[in-house]
Amino acid sequence: MKLPQLLEIYEQPFFDLIQRSREVHLKHWRGDEVQLCTLLSIKTGGCSEDCAYCAQSARYSTGVQRENLMTREDILAKAREARENGSTRFCMGAAWKGVRDGDPRFEQVLGTIREVGKLGMEVCVTLGSLSIAEAQKLKAAGVTAYNHNIDTSPEFYPEIVTTHTFQDRLNTIGAVQQAGMSLCCGGIIGMGETELDRLKMVEVLAGFDPKPESVPINCLMAMPGTPLEEQPPVDVFELVRLVATTRIALPKAKVRLSAGRTRLSREGQALCFFAGANSIFYGNRLLTAKNPEADEDRNLLRELDLTPASIG
Repeated sequence: MKLPQLLEIYEQPFFDLIQRSREVHLKHWRGDEVQLCTLLSIKTGGCSEDCAYCAQSARYSTGVQRENLMTREDILAKAREARENGSTRFCMGAAWKGVRDGDPRFEQVLGTIREVGKLGMEVCVTLGSLSIAEAQKLKAAGVTAYNHNIDTSPEFYPEIVTTHTFQDRLNTIGAVQQAGMSLCCGGIIGMGETELDRLKMVEVLAGFDPKPESVPINCLMAMPGTPLEEQPPVDVFELVRLVATTRIALPKAKVRLSAGRTRLSREGQALCFFAGANSIFYGNRLLTAKNPEADEDRNLLRELDLTPASIG
């Protein structure tokens, strides 16, 4: 789907847009079902990249301390807890520029993936840049999906990151897809980009072959100490428009409400679910950012007559 078509969709009258996205959603998904996913930072802080939104960059004074890679036993304990709380996908993120075949830390992560996979949940990881060699090993270890967000439009990307290029992101995505892993790929809004930038991001996502299996839509959590700490919250109607447009452009992808839900009202989240969002990150933390408490999310889903998806 190309930009002119996305613009035409996005600029429809608001209620026409979300009615259309709802129809697309119900054609491909159960309208009352939401997937619960848990995201765990298995290696926090000290990243060499300069992503302007990230509190884990070593280049900024954010108060986030550099930590070592978590042990397999500690990660497995968190994974079991996530499964018991209803999560069907367990995502592990490490604050690395990338991983390289033969690195002992990478081998340790591969071993952990094999053990987490035995718990019956989908396994997702985000470890930075990859070549085909690392991607193939992750696939063999049992990774369901690899998360590698493109963050924003190609044009705005250099305003957010200078330590790697947009093409570098695409190269990793190519390796992930060549290895046969599903792709989890979305972006962040509220970083100072325009609405047109957001649609250009969706254009790139819709152009992948195969299409992303899931599309996280993050609202910037303006972290103290980062270059974007003064950015205001995203307008909720702009978020709903983007969710609806993404649902229409990528009808078979899970659209995941990710970071920033603590800055959304319950009504705003309800509109996002109506417009086509059918997955959330679940648990009180997303890497280093706050997330709604599990009980709060359970209550919201119950009041909206939504049902957590089951494993399998």
